[in-house]
Amino acid sequence: MLRKIFGACVAGILFGSILFGCDDSKPFRQYEGVAWNTSFHITYASNVPLDDSIRTLMNMIEMSLSPFNSNSLLSRINKNESDSIDDLIRRVYEKSVWVNKVSHGSFDPTLGPLISLWGFGPGNSIKNLPDKSEIDSVMQHVGINECRLVDDSHIVKKDSLMEFNFSAVAKGYGCDLVSQMLLRNGCKDYMVEIGGEIVVNGKSPRRGPWRVMIDAPIPSNDSIIHDGMAVIEVDSCSMATSGNYRNYRLIDGRMVGHTIDGITGYPSNSRVLSVTVIAPECIIADGLATACMAMDLEHAYSMIDSLPDTEALFVTMSLDRQWELHPTPGFPTIDR
Repeated sequence: MLRKIFGACVAGILFGSILFGCDDSKPFRQYEGVAWNTSFHITYASNVPLDDSIRTLMNMIEMSLSPFNSNSLLSRINKNESDSIDDLIRRVYEKSVWVNKVSHGSFDPTLGPLISLWGFGPGNSIKNLPDKSEIDSVMQHVGINECRLVDDSHIVKKDSLMEFNFSAVAKGYGCDLVSQMLLRNGCKDYMVEIGGEIVVNGKSPRRGPWRVMIDAPIPSNDSIIHDGMAVIEVDSCSMATSGNYRNYRLIDGRMVGHTIDGITGYPSNSRVLSVTVIAPECIIADGLATACMAMDLEHAYSMIDSLPDTEALFVTMSLDRQWELHPTPGFPTIDR
C-alpha cells in the first residue's frame, strides 16, 4: 500500500490449522508480531523454528530502510549525514526507479515533503488545503528520476532538501527477503504477510492452495477492522494491495486520500478504491499497487496488462453504490 507509510494493512489471510504440514515431518509453525509500525504474520513448514532469523532480518531491514528510525541509514541520507548506501537501499532504489518509469512518474518515493504538506506525515495534520504556490515550492525537491547511483555504493540526491521514503515498496521487499531466507533453510511451504503484502509458496496447512482474503474497501481509519470482499486461491505468488479508504483526512470539509500523485503533487482523484497486484516479486507488486492508486483506471489497467507475469484486480464503486471488480486477464478466480 502513498501512500503507504509503514502501516496500512489492506489484505487479510485466511489461516488454516497449523497442527500438520504438507510433509508430516515438517510441522507448520506460526510467527507473528509488530515491525515497522505494522503487523506481520508468517506461517512456515519447518523441522526447526526460524523465528530468530526472521526477527534478525526484520531488524536489519529497519536499520537500513526505515525513514522513521533516526538511526537508520536512510534517515542519515535524508539528513545529508551520509551518501553511502547498502545493498537494501540500492535494491529498493533501483526497483523504485523502474516503477517510476513504467508509471510515467505517478509513483515516486521522494514525495515525503508533499505527503507532509497534505497532512499525512508522522504526527502531522492540517486544517486547510495547501495552495498551489506551496505545492509548486515543494515539488522543486521531488523527483527520483533526477537522482543517481555512483558505483552502486553512493547515492546523489537532486538537492539537499530531497528525502527518500521507500515505505511503498519496503514491506513488499521485506516479504521477498523473508521468503528467500525460508527457501535457503529448506522451507517449501509458507506464507509471509507484512502489513498486508504477501508472498506464498507451496501448500497451505490445509494441504491445498493458500486462500487469501481481499478486504472490502470500506472507509475507515482503523487498520484493525477487516471486512472480506473476496477470496482467491494461490499456490506460489507475490501480491500487494493498496487503497485510500483506510488513510484519509477531512480537510476544509473534503475527504482527501493519502495517495499523492507524483506528477501533479495533488492527492489522486481516481475512482479506483483499491487494487490488488500479483507480480513476480512482492517489491514490484507493492510499488505497482501504489502507482495504480495514483493513476486513473484506464491507464493503470493498461500498465498492468502490458507487464509480463503481472495481474491485478481493480475495485471501483458503481453509481448505485455497488462494488465493481475489474480483473486483468490471468488474475486468479475470485470467490465472492
